[in-house]
Amino acid sequence: MSDYKLFVGSMCPHCRKVENFMDEEGINIDIVNINEDRDAMMELIKNGGKRQVPCLYHDGEYMYESNDIIEFLKSSK
Repeated sequence: MSDYKLFVGSMCPHCRKVENFMDEEGINIDIVNINEDRDAMMELIKNGGKRQVPCLYHDGEYMYESNDIIEFLKSSK
């Protein structure tokens, strides 16, 4: 899953939900915290259109909503 990137925030419970799912399933994706990386935050806003996290980037698309991300990752395994 090298062309994936998960944007998260420091105090976001929905982000933790996705990260916990990934840990449980052994899914390895680059995780970028937009609260710690201003460039990542600007990338998310510029390319994804909003600052909402969690956001999964894959194949030129930005996917929001933790449940949608988890379902997508389940089907991509």
